[in-house]
Amino acid sequence: MSDAAVYTGRGAVRAGIVVTGTEVLTGIISDRNGPWVSERLLEMGVEVGSITIVGDRPADLLRALENLAADGVDVIVTTGGLGPTADDLTAEMVGRFCGREMVLDAALEERIFQIIKPLLARWPDADPDALRAANRKQAVIPDGATVLEPVGTAPGLVVEPGGGAAGPTVVVLPGPPSELIPMWDDAVATAAFRKAVAGAVPRRREMVRMFGLPEAEIASALRAADAAGVRMDRLEITTCLRRGELEVSTSFAPEAESDYAALLAFIEARLGKYVFSRDGATIDAQVAQLLLDGGETIAIAESCTGGLLAGRLTDRAGSSAYVLGGGVVYSNEAKSSLVGVPAELIAAHGAVSVEVARSLADGARARFESSVGVGVTGIAGPGGGSAEKPVGLVCFCASYAPAGVRMAQRSLTRSVRLPGDRAAVRDRATTVAMHLIARVLQGESD
Repeated sequence: MSDAAVYTGRGAVRAGIVVTGTEVLTGIISDRNGPWVSERLLEMGVEVGSITIVGDRPADLLRALENLAADGVDVIVTTGGLGPTADDLTAEMVGRFCGREMVLDAALEERIFQIIKPLLARWPDADPDALRAANRKQAVIPDGATVLEPVGTAPGLVVEPGGGAAGPTVVVLPGPPSELIPMWDDAVATAAFRKAVAGAVPRRREMVRMFGLPEAEIASALRAADAAGVRMDRLEITTCLRRGELEVSTSFAPEAESDYAALLAFIEARLGKYVFSRDGATIDAQVAQLLLDGGETIAIAESCTGGLLAGRLTDRAGSSAYVLGGGVVYSNEAKSSLVGVPAELIAAHGAVSVEVARSLADGARARFESSVGVGVTGIAGPGGGSAEKPVGLVCFCASYAPAGVRMAQRSLTRSVRLPGDRAAVRDRATTVAMHLIARVLQGESD
């Protein structure tokens, strides 16, 4: 949590997450499972104390499990280490931790082989018996464990402490998110899991998104809300600066709903002009809905962002209904030849200027016959800047006119110096552009 988070309560049910895999520990693969599982547990009212990443070393995994048990957690969720290779040892280490003997589940072995069998056609030279022997390892499980049916070839497990001993229940899930996520509901539905989290009170989670203010402002506002009498001790508040926007995520028990309402009213009164989403909807979702609701279309001409804005606009399924096309017009020649920016305009104002951004937006509209055009041009760095136009300077324009009308009816231009390295400047530039698109669609103009 940031310094703006003032929640001091502790949930009655606690959990820890252990993510396994040397490829995750070394950063070859980024961990998406830990945060996803944490969010699901928090929704259920289970407090997550930590996410631990360990490599494919048995002693390290066992130590991580023991440390969480010593911390008094009720549930441990592990991800990864369930494959057929020698370094996949999660099931064995969980069995040892829970004091349970490892046994072969013959019926499970057969089910796993039936999953593998159709794949043999892809590997005509593979030895079926050798493959079966390798995957037999995935059917060796702690005695008494509840099996979660495989989505790929790896079964999940829910393992309680053996011999009536006290300790946390361990939920063992595969590493690939495409296997873990579909398996989650099955894990939650098991009697062992329900017993372990008995007493957890589901919490609501609400999100407010803001744009155009520094993170220190929201921290100040939250302190002021506390001073004004808002029951901040009943709210778990986390602030996050992401892609140039501020997210204020609040988790609370049902009885604290009025406290959240009071906080939201305070934020609206103090920072309302910066709030663009009160229900958690992203600017990307809002732009898509505005385009769809108005029957509008959009085209893009971008320079320094190199196609990132077009990529962001087309991330959503169904975006072909409103995205007509775009151009990466990196060179001055491309700006002129592809979207019609006059060479004399570039000579007079420079390629990085609001004048050229406006011409890019209007040129994109004309070229693709869209109702909305967007132009982005800037200096992403690390070189190329000057005293007049430093690294990080990006110029934008979003213009609007009914499709087929060349002269813009309204437009918004901005010249912004964005912080960070090249990747950060390019990414934040797409956020600024998305907000300009939303505002021009809502009728704003310079």
